[in-house]
Amino acid sequence: MKEEVFSYFVKNVENRITPRNIAKLFSNAELLRKLPLFIQHYLVKKGSKDNPYMAFVVEPYSLFLAYEINEDDVKQYIPTDYELLPTSIFENESRKNCAIIGCFNVHTSVFGGSRFELYIIARNKKTNLLSWIICDYESNTINYDPCKGFIGPTLGKCIYTTTHNGNIVCDVVSAKSRNTINLDVDINNTSCIELNKQLWIEGNLSIDYSGELNNKGDDPFGLIFDPAEMNCAQLIDKKSIKINDIEFGFITNDMKPFSVCYFQYAQHYITTILQKGHELKNENDLENKIEEIVKNNNA
Repeated sequence: MKEEVFSYFVKNVENRITPRNIAKLFSNAELLRKLPLFIQHYLVKKGSKDNPYMAFVVEPYSLFLAYEINEDDVKQYIPTDYELLPTSIFENESRKNCAIIGCFNVHTSVFGGSRFELYIIARNKKTNLLSWIICDYESNTINYDPCKGFIGPTLGKCIYTTTHNGNIVCDVVSAKSRNTINLDVDINNTSCIELNKQLWIEGNLSIDYSGELNNKGDDPFGLIFDPAEMNCAQLIDKKSIKINDIEFGFITNDMKPFSVCYFQYAQHYITTILQKGHELKNENDLENKIEEIVKNNNA
């Protein structure tokens, strides 16, 4: 992708996000979540006609921990029409059935804050696309998902930051469940390693929900982004991770991650507010879509 096209896309994403609009939407969400779910869905659908896209920026130092899982232990989290698909964070790692915990700070068109998400990686049997399936999440800001509608912050304690001496510090405790993540990661000696593109590019074009978040047949959704932002990430040696306490969905303290990475730069996405299925399927589709967005905004 041409540098000037990518630069314009990044500016376009960031320009869609303003503190004033976030504050306004936060206030509205507090009121909307008191309404019946079907009315919430109707209002979101109606509002998306004028502005179907949401800007989504994941801040630097987003952290991802991959755990090997047994299919029998996570059957309830595998939606209909999906099956577990062995994968890896990095290209040259062995593939395993896995769950991934993602920890990141984010600012979007509708909220800003921290999110902690649990995914399983599966294949959509209808489209054959590798997919990230969201099983559970915690956040210190407003949330909207197709099953629960608008909900308020779920965390009673939320610390996700970095320190001057090169550590990622995470200490979060749910106010509504047993979910807890307490860890420190030394990132002083890391290298940028080639990522598994099927996971990071194809997977981000096919995202769905399961478990208590099941969207009951709604289409999956995808992100629009420059594929080059998924070329590599910082490999973290497992000896550099100190996990003090972790209980998140089906992930427990007796499980150890087999691979961990972080991104040292911001990642810029656009996504549709409503789930619209698999509009994009590969890198070429992504680059064409970005060219279209840039062209339309320059017209």
